[in-house]
Amino acid sequence: MITITEYAGRDVAVYGLGRSGLAAARALAAGGARVHAWDDGEAARERAADQGIHVSDINKRDWQKFAALVLSPGIPLRFPQPHRLVQLAEMTGVPIVGDMELFARAVQALPEKGRPRIVGITGTNGKSTTTALIGHILRESGRDARVGGNIGTGVLDMEPLHANAIYVLEMSSYQLDLTTSLHCDVSVLLNISPDHLDRHGGMDGYVAAKKRIFRNQTSRDVAVVGIDDPASQAIAMGRSRPGEAQLTPISAEFGLAGGVSAVCGYLFDSTGGQALRIGNLDVAPALKGRHNHQNAAAAYAACHALGIAPGRILSALESFPGLPHRMERVGSVDGVTFINDSKATNAQAAEQSLKTWPRVHWIVGGQAKSGGLTDLEPYFDHVAHAYLIGESSQAFATKLSGKVETTTCGTLDVAVKAAFEAARKSGDPEPVVLLAPACASFDQFRDFEARGEAFREEVQALIASAESRQVAAV
Repeated sequence: MITITEYAGRDVAVYGLGRSGLAAARALAAGGARVHAWDDGEAARERAADQGIHVSDINKRDWQKFAALVLSPGIPLRFPQPHRLVQLAEMTGVPIVGDMELFARAVQALPEKGRPRIVGITGTNGKSTTTALIGHILRESGRDARVGGNIGTGVLDMEPLHANAIYVLEMSSYQLDLTTSLHCDVSVLLNISPDHLDRHGGMDGYVAAKKRIFRNQTSRDVAVVGIDDPASQAIAMGRSRPGEAQLTPISAEFGLAGGVSAVCGYLFDSTGGQALRIGNLDVAPALKGRHNHQNAAAAYAACHALGIAPGRILSALESFPGLPHRMERVGSVDGVTFINDSKATNAQAAEQSLKTWPRVHWIVGGQAKSGGLTDLEPYFDHVAHAYLIGESSQAFATKLSGKVETTTCGTLDVAVKAAFEAARKSGDPEPVVLLAPACASFDQFRDFEARGEAFREEVQALIASAESRQVAAV
């Protein structure tokens, strides 16, 4: 745990008791603050109380006594409208901060020579893979890398601050909106496409939130920026480029002078003026597809900026195991390969999977996002058949009519069985069943991870059934 002492002896309200809220409450209490933690959900309050956190209905407290409101990133700050407690804090002059801001202030309070280095990663898609990959490369190179933030371990649940450590932090737009003091030694902006627009008041607000990752960087720091989409390209090459940081553009589409490129399956580094071919990305089985090649280019640029040699980086790319629920190969039954891409919660993320495999039996659907499947139309010819699940089924059936054959399955278990039977009988040399929902999971599952686990369980049941048949046949 990273102990927060800034509010020692003072009253602090913590609202929203998910992972980040619970971690913030523990860190503040450990640092001597009088914590008043609250969540509108009874189950969340009970979990907090079970962990020894002081639960107090902050709706009924005197807000003049609060030194700060620590807000969970999931609570609306500005749009579609400020949460009632955000309004109350602003009316009473109570500062609003998030867990990442508490972390940043704790770092800034240390003597300069005692501060760890920080790598911050954001983007619409690919940030979890890139964060995990950077952490993996650093650890394989013998560095004390600690990975967390919006992935895995909450930032305040990470190991205590240490001058020789490197904190590798995934940051969502929600977290960045609540952060003003963070200083990244290396920042990474992978890409920007429309997402969470209701929470940012439109595309301009969303882009502004992402750009906050460059805030506080100096000429000694490095900003790694993708240029494969118009919004990120405008940041890297236009008037809105990141402050004083040294810019390293990265691309999986273009060969770059003065950047890092992943083109034609090879990684190139031209940051030193001369284009050097670092190696073949085919050696990295967990990084298939152009989007993962962009992730690899970003990770290379970030780690090279931290002093890691190219050969070590390439070796670590080869050993990277990949992330659960992100183009994860979960098994094979009767020649059919099952790919779990439950983390593809929007069309842009699902596009990467559809690009990677030329012919798939596609399980798609859930709680649809803005734009639906429109951006995926160029890849409909990769789909042998689509199996529709969740509340989007009817809308997606209409969208795919005349373009892709569909079966409305309703639930994931039905879809897995139907896709398996069709794929097994398809005659394709390497049939693939792909879960890439292009939707949020909340209509049927707690989160995308629960959806991915359910998919994995269905596949494991098919594997067990196939093994039983083989044993019976002997």
